[in-house]
Amino acid sequence: MRYEWFISLRYLKAKRRQGFISVITLISVAGVTVGVMALIAVLAVMTGFTDGLRDKILGINSHIVVQRLGGLVDNHVELAAQIGAMEGVVAVTPYIYSQTMISSGSGGGTGAVIRGIEPESAGGVLSLKDQLTAGSLDDLLPSASPDGLPGIIVGKELARQLGVGLGDRLRLISPSGGPLTPMGVIPKIKTLRVAGVFESGMYEYDSSLAYTAIATAQQFMDRGTAVDGVEVRVRDIYQAGVIARRIEKDLGYSYLAKDWITMNKNLFSALKLEKTAMFIVLTLIVLVAAFNIISTLIMVVMEKGKDIAILKSMGATSTSILRIFVYEGLIIGFSGTVLGVLGGLSLCELLSRYQFIKLESDVYPFTTLPVKVIPMDVTLVAVSAVVITLAATLYPAWQASKLDPAEALRYE
Repeated sequence: MRYEWFISLRYLKAKRRQGFISVITLISVAGVTVGVMALIAVLAVMTGFTDGLRDKILGINSHIVVQRLGGLVDNHVELAAQIGAMEGVVAVTPYIYSQTMISSGSGGGTGAVIRGIEPESAGGVLSLKDQLTAGSLDDLLPSASPDGLPGIIVGKELARQLGVGLGDRLRLISPSGGPLTPMGVIPKIKTLRVAGVFESGMYEYDSSLAYTAIATAQQFMDRGTAVDGVEVRVRDIYQAGVIARRIEKDLGYSYLAKDWITMNKNLFSALKLEKTAMFIVLTLIVLVAAFNIISTLIMVVMEKGKDIAILKSMGATSTSILRIFVYEGLIIGFSGTVLGVLGGLSLCELLSRYQFIKLESDVYPFTTLPVKVIPMDVTLVAVSAVVITLAATLYPAWQASKLDPAEALRYE
């Protein structure tokens, strides 16, 4: 062991008359520990929230949406085949999207978003199968119903608002109205059977979204064989933007392809900014601990002035003296960082395993606090804490290295 390390460790073991310095040292270690622990826990929660929200959004929506500029898509079969042959594309399905009124036999009614899907291919693009709590996609077809009525899959909250369950009947009321008669425009009404109930975990979707077969939606909305566009699932979600640009290039200027990042850009940009802001704010805790380290080392330098002078008289260089106090500060910072990393990871494990923090499902898209630890975040926090504590040691260590032995020993 180099003698600089030996002396640094001895200085950290304060004698009885230097107990105050020892207390400040412990406070400095605790400050670094709390700061690192808080940073790791908060970043893990922010990452878990962002990734969980992304997964829920992609469970309801596709990775890429392809639409025709200024109109409907008539050749969706050929379009789906062309897009499905592209590299990186896993599955393609057509869709129809419209707002309408929906009411139940009990008299309840509300606005809803109707999405027409193709039961045969929608399962490969959307995660609706995994979200179903009752029924199946095949039950959307009229042939699956004993009474010949087409099926509809509604969100859990929407079913609760309407007071309906599996097998009950619902009525769709077109907002654009129906044919003109001598009595005026008669609303177009279509009766459907509840073929399933889904729960996405996001209140906005569960309370306002319903699925029906694309043929049923086309008939109800007088679309003929046309659809609003096609939805695409890709192998790598982070390559969705690249594939979307490739689709636009291959299909020509009359088509527009939007990836999930572009469609939710504001939301995920806000979450990223919030995560960065939380990192900066919580780093202040480590900075406060760094000031404690500075004050501790300054007091140690003042207390050990005679020792420093003797060491220099015995041949120790200014660089060696500087190393002694830099090592002392690094020991404090490194100890606090290690304890903070262990404490932060332990706290994240407790939050993830026992899920004792509950969230309101009608306010948040989760019922418990989401936690996801990323090694890169932990490394960034640990390195930042060590760098901050290292910077805090430089001034006191530099002052110690500049101490004049003759001045320190003049009155001894």
